[in-house]
Amino acid sequence: MNAAAGEAATRPFPWPAVIHTGLCLLRLSSEAFWLMTPREFFAMTGGNAVPHGPDRQEMEAMMRRFPDG
Repeated sequence: MNAAAGEAATRPFPWPAVIHTGLCLLRLSSEAFWLMTPREFFAMTGGNAVPHGPDRQEMEAMMRRFPDG
């Protein structure tokens, strides 16, 4: 089925990759794996809630707004 214009196509959740990562690569017990929240799992796999820090323009604007001294 095609997604309507402007709608994102949904993909099935990648369970095989997630289970492999949790149980094989991270060597979590099955109990620990299934008790984790998605955020905890994301953090364990190197994820970061903030995709990136400020770029140069954002940093310069913050430095002007909040000068040291």
